[in-house]
Amino acid sequence: MTTSNDPVIGVLALQGDVREHLAALAECDVVARPVRRPTELAEVDALVVPGGESTTIDKLTRTFDLREPLLDRIKHGMPAYGSCAGMILLADRVVDGIDGQLTFGGIDMTVRRNAFGRQVESFEEDLTFTGVEGEPVRAVFIRAPWVEEVSPDVEVLAKVEPRPGVPAEGRIVAVRQGNLLATSFHPEITGDTRVHRLFVEMVRGNLTGAS
Repeated sequence: MTTSNDPVIGVLALQGDVREHLAALAECDVVARPVRRPTELAEVDALVVPGGESTTIDKLTRTFDLREPLLDRIKHGMPAYGSCAGMILLADRVVDGIDGQLTFGGIDMTVRRNAFGRQVESFEEDLTFTGVEGEPVRAVFIRAPWVEEVSPDVEVLAKVEPRPGVPAEGRIVAVRQGNLLATSFHPEITGDTRVHRLFVEMVRGNLTGAS
């Protein structure tokens, strides 16, 4: 572990867009490391669960003996941020998952897997994002989930804007509960690091007891 002035944030590096998250975090004045083993997980202050294939990531955490240590860290307050597949994995409940699919849980929400449709139905949208200052966040949705239901303990940070012609208008696409953050979309591929910086602020707050 590190001091609050120099947090180490891991990226779960089993499958998905790991390199992009590492590059985005590197621009946010933190140490960013790939995490593939329990010993590497033990050395980070927080974890990013990247986009990719949620069922594959779930299976690989078991193959690499990461699942139980990861669940334990989340249970005991480790900050985590999940994008796209990572959002599914941080959800307590999943709709349209495959048989036997497991999540890490932690956010009291129901997420619909592949809700926005197939790869060819991917799209981009500008979002008003609570906690992110400045212009709207450009969100890239690729075979993305959306949030169907949240408990009162979950803060909704962004929804698809209600505008004619916008797929799934009004759907929840970014949430926070305590030390856990999740987005349906992929901020790591746009060059805008503001969502990652929001997560870094959460990590620093957790380390200093200010969260």
